[in-house]
Amino acid sequence: MRHIIQASALCLSLVAAAASAQSVRTEKNMSLDLANQIASATVAACTISGYAVGVTVVDRAGSVRAVQRADNAGPHTLSASLQKAFTSASAKNSTLAMMEAAQKNPAAANLTDIPGFLLLGGGVPVKVGNETIGAVGVGGAPGGHLDEACAVAALDKVKDQLK
Repeated sequence: MRHIIQASALCLSLVAAAASAQSVRTEKNMSLDLANQIASATVAACTISGYAVGVTVVDRAGSVRAVQRADNAGPHTLSASLQKAFTSASAKNSTLAMMEAAQKNPAAANLTDIPGFLLLGGGVPVKVGNETIGAVGVGGAPGGHLDEACAVAALDKVKDQLK
């Protein structure tokens, strides 16, 4: 009987060890250096096009990693860029695509009721393969599609680091 109890205890401890090993995850995330590179490249891309923007880069959890505001960018650009970045990281999708989906689908229109969400173009996820490691949000160009174009240009500049 004692051997059965000891064997049962050993089996249970092995099962528990295996279960706990599966509950620890390894995730990719964004370094401060990468976030700063993305923010700088985004401001540069918009500046070349004549747009003074605010840019926020967030990590996979939506926490701010880098913020830049171009000379002459309006004060509203920072809050818009933060909300776009947060929305994109949270949904793992571009805010332009989300806005278009919400306009076509009345049930998706409720996304605007989520605190911190902003369904305007300019939020783009930062991905390594299919894994979203953060997002960049841009505010201040004369149209969300232009904000998004600046973010996409910046991500293209750092694409070799996103592997």
